[in-house]
Amino acid sequence: MTILQQDLDLIRNSIRVIPDWPEKGVSFRDITTLLQDPLAFHKVIEILLNRYKNKQIDVVAGLDARGFIFGPVLAYELGVGFVPIRKKGKLPFNTYAESYTLEYGDVTTVEIHTDAFNPGENVLIIDDLIATGGTMLASCKLINRLGGKVHECAVVNDLIYLGGSEAIRNEGFSVFSILEYK
Repeated sequence: MTILQQDLDLIRNSIRVIPDWPEKGVSFRDITTLLQDPLAFHKVIEILLNRYKNKQIDVVAGLDARGFIFGPVLAYELGVGFVPIRKKGKLPFNTYAESYTLEYGDVTTVEIHTDAFNPGENVLIIDDLIATGGTMLASCKLINRLGGKVHECAVVNDLIYLGGSEAIRNEGFSVFSILEYK
């Protein structure tokens, strides 16, 4: 499926760029404006659905927090379940945890329920953005620990100049992004 340039332009133009946030020198890609634009939001879901509708996806896993916006909608459209991967301390049942370093130097942890899916299932991971890849890689490790197979890591925005998608690929995982920023 070919993604039309006009659709990419619509999505890109619907994302607000906030300079120097959360710290000086960072251009934050704010998807809240994309979510307020029903056509742009629909195009994101349509692109993702067209990419995965004929694949053997058993579960969609969304990353805390903006992966929770795209993930359930895509899971519903694909007719599969949704699994949240949350920040530490947010899940009420037994969990596995994986820690990593954020792009600003802090260490954080994500968790998944120990019964989130069955071993051997193909899991599609969804988030809004890849920066340094820490959250995505930690999530891939959690899925592997549960016996799942990461089908692909999908995002709306890939800040490729930060090296995250390259780091993910170097660990053997496939990455798909709708928009790339070089």
